[in-house]
Amino acid sequence: MSLALVHSRARSGIHAPPVQVEVHLGGGLPSTQIVGLPAAAVRESRDRVRAAILCAQFEYPQRRITINLAPADLPKDGGRFDLPIALGILAASGQIDRNTLADCEFLGELGLTGELRPVDGILPAVLAATRDGRRLVVPAGSGAEAALAPQAQAYTARTLLEACAALGGRTELPRAQAPAHVTSLAAADMADVRGQAQARRVLEVAAAGGHHLLMSGPPGCGKTLLASRLPGLLPEASESEALETAAVVSTSGRGLDPTRWRQRPWRSPHHGASAVALTGGGNPPRPGEISLAHNGVLFLDELPEWSRAALEVLREPLESGRITVSRAARSAEFPARFQLVAAMNPCPCGWAGDPSGRCRCTPDIIRRYWSRLSGPLLDRIDLHLAMARLPLALLRPDAPPGESTRSIRTRVEAARTRQLQRNGRLSAHLDPADVAASCRLTAADQDLLEQAGERLQLSARSLHRVLRVARTIADLDGSDAIATPHLAEALGYRMPAPTCAVPA
Repeated sequence: MSLALVHSRARSGIHAPPVQVEVHLGGGLPSTQIVGLPAAAVRESRDRVRAAILCAQFEYPQRRITINLAPADLPKDGGRFDLPIALGILAASGQIDRNTLADCEFLGELGLTGELRPVDGILPAVLAATRDGRRLVVPAGSGAEAALAPQAQAYTARTLLEACAALGGRTELPRAQAPAHVTSLAAADMADVRGQAQARRVLEVAAAGGHHLLMSGPPGCGKTLLASRLPGLLPEASESEALETAAVVSTSGRGLDPTRWRQRPWRSPHHGASAVALTGGGNPPRPGEISLAHNGVLFLDELPEWSRAALEVLREPLESGRITVSRAARSAEFPARFQLVAAMNPCPCGWAGDPSGRCRCTPDIIRRYWSRLSGPLLDRIDLHLAMARLPLALLRPDAPPGESTRSIRTRVEAARTRQLQRNGRLSAHLDPADVAASCRLTAADQDLLEQAGERLQLSARSLHRVLRVARTIADLDGSDAIATPHLAEALGYRMPAPTCAVPA
């Protein structure tokens, strides 16, 4: 029988749907036809496969070869199917035993010499193959990434000939090995931040509860400096978080560094980036900045300078933690549970409210400046902080340093542990049922919340976010119940700067 079946995996977002590579050798003039919705790179694989088979000293069948990539309605792209196509041709022509292919899956691009080259999306494919109980053979250059998956049976091959020799029982393929060490980047220390006691406190609250933060203040007051210190306050990613983040990077085409896979991502795109750059796009769809920041921090500096279209795409991911990228031919869903930290000046010149009085912006100019940010977007940001210019005396070399990142992170980790033990999630991600159960107030505090809501014209979403922040503050204080000081502090973080009032 001149028919062979080889298992492989396609790429769809951060998922790896199964693909069966069916190879049939029939009569007629010699030709090679690939069907099953292949992209241009897949159709070109017939030339790469032919050269690789001949260089490996095998015979390329002089028959009519039909290669079907099933299911036929799933788009296939890239060079990831080169290895399974080559093995299918060799098995269909009887040059290797087709029975040895049954319990394995194969991924890899072939060079003309038969060398196997790495491809994108290895980690999702390994995770999916492990769930289905199959072994996966990948290029040697992808071995470290494949080994990140727990309990994975992933093996590496350097060439087509090496893979065929292992299938024939003449050699054994080495198992994919995880990197010998995981690099830990030295986080910037909070001790470098002088003064700004309130800003340091807000950053600690944001880190403890995963809350979104908007800082406004004059140039040079420390907004970017503070934002860059946030990753150091966050605990190391758990294995499930690290795997999910690594799967996003693996499918992005940017290359995954397996030695840094435990580090939470920090993304800081330029304000000229488009909405597509943030959400993702392309054909096939690839993740954007908000997905690359999954389980980490997305820092947007000069927030009003971003285009309105780019900022508005953040609204749904800030609530749902996911983003669906739709194109004419296909769509893909990516995770986007990021922590937003944004910074901006209080007015176009940057000096509104400064004691120097150098600002010449009129109230109307300031309102127009702030109106670049929509009310629904600001409503989704938990913490609003107005910062002031630092006294120059605090910038002297001999001025005392601030509290270190290590000591602050100890409190942050303790608060996060309390939240995870109580609700299984951080305070910023509590749903309405969790808020009702975990954020109960006394009658007096409930009245305080309602009065503040009326005075500040807070929406129902804002009131829920105030309660979530108060819950985080109580956890930092080691308290099981939200007390009046916790609620009052949380309400204080919803008040915009007086000179920067956003028009209704």
